[in-house]
Amino acid sequence: MSTKFSTFASSIKSESAFDVLAVAKRLKQDGKDVIELEIGDSPFPSSPSAIQAGIAAIQEDHCHYGPSLGIPSFRAAAAEYVNAEYGLQVKAENIVAGPGAKTFQQFFLEAFVNPGDGVLVFSPYFPTYEPNIHRRGARMVLANLQQAHAFRPQVADIEAFLANDPSPKAIFLNSPHNPTGGITTQQDLRDIADVIHGRDVFVFSDEPYDQMVWEGRHHSLLEMPGMSDQCVAAYTFSKSFSMSGWRLGWAVSSPAVIELIGKLTNTALSCVPPFTQMAGAAVLANDRAERDVRMQDFHDKVRGLVASLNQIDGVECLMPGGSFYAFPSVVGLCQRLGITSHGLAMFLLEAADDTLGVACLGGECFGAAGAGFLRLSCAEPNERLQQAVAFLQTAVQRQDRLASYLDTHPQYVLAQP
Repeated sequence: MSTKFSTFASSIKSESAFDVLAVAKRLKQDGKDVIELEIGDSPFPSSPSAIQAGIAAIQEDHCHYGPSLGIPSFRAAAAEYVNAEYGLQVKAENIVAGPGAKTFQQFFLEAFVNPGDGVLVFSPYFPTYEPNIHRRGARMVLANLQQAHAFRPQVADIEAFLANDPSPKAIFLNSPHNPTGGITTQQDLRDIADVIHGRDVFVFSDEPYDQMVWEGRHHSLLEMPGMSDQCVAAYTFSKSFSMSGWRLGWAVSSPAVIELIGKLTNTALSCVPPFTQMAGAAVLANDRAERDVRMQDFHDKVRGLVASLNQIDGVECLMPGGSFYAFPSVVGLCQRLGITSHGLAMFLLEAADDTLGVACLGGECFGAAGAGFLRLSCAEPNERLQQAVAFLQTAVQRQDRLASYLDTHPQYVLAQP
């Protein structure tokens, strides 16, 4: 008998960055030199206190079950951190630990959204939003971000969603935004809070790039009066402290919401390993200076990459307000070459050269509104970033290779402008 999966499982798609990562790793294993700009991982080692405190915690046998909400010392450290960084006034009871930030998407939706409800998502969007919304049987409602508006969410789109959707229940905000690097400003957040305050609508505020704001500082919807009852904000150690493999993050909300997320955590994964939480608490207490040095390194990388991309004919790239991604428009190149933007990304990786490739993502990986863009991370040394830009400039002139690639990959032919 053939295996028959559920309708949801049959429709699921994995995060595109990991799919391209798998291709890049296979090509590297075969001997190809690949400049990897596809994955949003830090090139730096884990923050020093994480290593020291993590090893000590394992040696002291903090390797057993812990509270589903998180160990008290971690919850207290996370509360102190967001209070100091963003002027919040929360306590340990407002914090729940998680294995990174991604699972909080699912728990948020389970907490607030019923089948058939509408969830507003700004597009392009992080790829796991869609399957998590569909997992609940809810509807994803899209509003497009515009390069001309620095990829900031428009309050008018939220007002239209609340006025026109038959069952508007949730909004996903992501700032700094992945993939575009757009920033939801403090005034934007005030306006959003004014629109939704007191209504039966809730916000998932996805904030993993909170320390990668390149002008001023990061702002959260939680700063706005009354929003703790209507907002769940998620943070992670992956970006700010180069701890992606530790799988550690936390969420902030009202005590009642946090208590519920703790129950959902219990049913899904029991608890987050105590030794990783002890490492995280040590980092939050001791390594902010180290973090700031690394964030400046990322800022320098982004500026250099954006400046170089803008030297290429047919490429237009905004300096992102935050994140460590460049999101250049390659509409001019794609129109001229007759290839989709993700097709261009895969050509750069697989076929533009026999010995060298660049791994990046087409904007379509983040929804239809991303078409015509590429996303390049800065997770390589500066000289490799410049080598990647030079390769892009050369590769798009290799017409014979491109024509041959499109012959064997017709799915990447640009069907319409």
